[in-house]
Amino acid sequence: MNIEIEGKKENPLMERTEIEFRIDHQGTGTPTRDEIRTQLSGMLGAKADTVIIDNMHTEFGHQVTVAYAKVYDSIDSAKKFERDHLLARNKVGGEEKE
Repeated sequence: MNIEIEGKKENPLMERTEIEFRIDHQGTGTPTRDEIRTQLSGMLGAKADTVIIDNMHTEFGHQVTVAYAKVYDSIDSAKKFERDHLLARNKVGGEEKE
């Protein structure tokens, strides 16, 4: 899995950095949110808990995923600004909701 950052924008009012990126995953399936969060946090020097994957899109038959993520300054900032279903999907702030 190879992540290439295509766009990076600071958003101080929302206490986050917004990232647009592409994931090349030739020979494997679409990576999980946890795998992406771990690798992206390592690239950006952030804690994995502060990385929220907003959306991912893989076209049928292609092994490239286009995604959008938000890297918050802290977990508290993520809980303050992020929608509940995205916090649950990214397993931030407790157990995943059903």
